[in-house]
Amino acid sequence: MQMFTGSIVALVTPMDDKGCIDHTSLKRLVNYHVVSGTSAIVSVGTTGESATLSHNEHTDVVMRTLDIAEERIPIIAGTGANATSEAINLTKRFENSGVIACLSVTPYYNRPTQEGLYNHFKAIAENTQLNQIIYNVPSRTGCDILPETVARLANLKNIIGIKEATGNLSRVSQIKEVVHKDFVLISGDDATALDFMQLGGHGVISVTANIAAREMVEICRLAIAGNLTEARLLNRRLMSLHQALFCEPNPIPVKWAARQLGLINNDTLRLPMTPLTDTMKPIVQQALKKAIK
Repeated sequence: MQMFTGSIVALVTPMDDKGCIDHTSLKRLVNYHVVSGTSAIVSVGTTGESATLSHNEHTDVVMRTLDIAEERIPIIAGTGANATSEAINLTKRFENSGVIACLSVTPYYNRPTQEGLYNHFKAIAENTQLNQIIYNVPSRTGCDILPETVARLANLKNIIGIKEATGNLSRVSQIKEVVHKDFVLISGDDATALDFMQLGGHGVISVTANIAAREMVEICRLAIAGNLTEARLLNRRLMSLHQALFCEPNPIPVKWAARQLGLINNDTLRLPMTPLTDTMKPIVQQALKKAIK
């Protein structure tokens, strides 16, 4: 499971000034992560604006990311949806494509019960051979998949891990106690990711890595090696950036920051997401200056 450890980037989906996919910037981003040593790329997850891409665009971006990567870096496809049938359909599109796994967010808005969540992910897993990673982010979805439900799902052969973005560090030990030893625990919260790894997590699917890839790789390397003193020093330098990238809803700030660094050509988002406000730009800019040397 080495490819599911360390710093995995939740890649933004670059768009031109008309809102079309910017393939030139996409190539630049993928190459940036290859050179930086990022462990894997999540293509068209929620940070990649999956909610506003059509299914054909979604598929195209993942497949282009695979083509650009040329097996130099593993690719995980975002395939979550709030309708189980839609999530299954998206997942099936990537069978035999070369992706190493799918990242599937808990159904948003519906607010399913724990039994509903279990049956949702079970149905997806039964309709594919691809590895599945559950994504739990209650602040955005309105539902929380609890450790006992994760334990049931971990018994299914191709549900291999969870991205936990509650920010609740007690979840690490709660989940570890009820799943088998090979089940992968990945943080989905940059600000607490180091503590998450110290408690036994395997890595982070990171927003910050979009613009501070080398730094996030190094934090994870140090943490996994047990060198927590150096890891904390570096993480302290990045903490204001971790926080600034959520001063407005993700991926608004990180796209603006990526444009400032020349990683993408435009910070275009699709409605209902709007560009970073002038009030917040100095906050993100200052955090960038502090974090990236």
